[in-house]
Amino acid sequence: MAKFKYAGVNASGESVSGVLEAGTRSQARAELATRRIDITHVAEKKSILQFELTKKRVPRKELMHFSRQLAVFIRAGIPIIEGLQTIAEDCGNRTFKAALHDMVERLQAGMTFADAAEAQPHAFPPFYLGILRSAELTGNLDIVLEQLSGYIERDIEARQKIMGALIYPIVVMCMALGSIVILVTYVLPQFTEFFDSLDAQLPLPTRIMINGGAWFGDWWWMVFTVVGTLIVGTLLALKTEPGKMTRDRILLGVPVVRDLVQHAVLERFCRILSSMVSAGVPLPEALVVASDATNNRVFKKGLGEARELMLQGAGLAEPLAGTGLFPASARQMFRVGEDTGSLDRQMETAAAYFDRELEYKLKRFTSLFEPFVILLAGGVVGFIAIALVSAMYGIFQQVEF
Repeated sequence: MAKFKYAGVNASGESVSGVLEAGTRSQARAELATRRIDITHVAEKKSILQFELTKKRVPRKELMHFSRQLAVFIRAGIPIIEGLQTIAEDCGNRTFKAALHDMVERLQAGMTFADAAEAQPHAFPPFYLGILRSAELTGNLDIVLEQLSGYIERDIEARQKIMGALIYPIVVMCMALGSIVILVTYVLPQFTEFFDSLDAQLPLPTRIMINGGAWFGDWWWMVFTVVGTLIVGTLLALKTEPGKMTRDRILLGVPVVRDLVQHAVLERFCRILSSMVSAGVPLPEALVVASDATNNRVFKKGLGEARELMLQGAGLAEPLAGTGLFPASARQMFRVGEDTGSLDRQMETAAAYFDRELEYKLKRFTSLFEPFVILLAGGVVGFIAIALVSAMYGIFQQVEF
């Protein structure tokens, strides 16, 4: 039996939370439903020995191909178990292959497809499971799997855009740091010995450079210790909920980064909510899964408050607008979708809009970041060059021929 943390609203409208034991997350949800608790969050409680850093997760590309292949098998009339076995035989990812074999065993034992998938949290994200469960009830599993494949493909493309835009600035920064380290650790000591042998009065930039290099040579171990401690402490802090909340608030507070994070989060939220609503998932449950998929604690908190207002009869568009997290264009789309009953199509439109805006802002970010990195690296290297040249010029003036 596993332990699950939960949060929700009871029959009296009060917020409740706690821990309960259950075999799977679906059983935990069923138990909470019998207690008349409207669930906002259910997640397995990890023990101290379970390290998330070492957990192997299935790549999104594998999940995309799986969804598309299984949809074709189901449409062709092939039983799910046989389809899973065929996909597992050709699967190149060992983790996913083991998950598929485990799902086959669970299906043969009488489990539903959604329950068997839920037992593989390292392979299937929460939004995927929520849509699967709804698809089983409606009998549109092949259509929904095709939709999931399309969403995952668009999500992969969005991630590749972000990584592609950041590769060049990161490479330039690494090359600049490498050049500085070579100058300080190899070139500078050679000139220092030369200057000391002449016993000449050196210019201020040269003295700053030599003293700084000498200090780093004596105390490099302390510098690396402090930097390493800060990095480890930051990583440990980011494993806690307060640390994650602080990180997300900082990201949403930096002027240029804020636009990138906001549009990336909104694109994912709208895309997932659109997929779940079109698949027939009840809106309160779809809102929970979509908000969890944003991976941003500020948005999760705001969307959780909007959901509570929605359950009290305030609708969806007004509570979402009240969070202050959505721009005016998105709020208008939500309101039109809610009034016309086309929320899934409006969410899809909003997701496409945010995707285009994200691409534009990425280009603008790189156009600002690249010159900054080049100027910074050039400034440091230029300072070292000026210090060396001015020292040589000063020495030649002091030498009497």
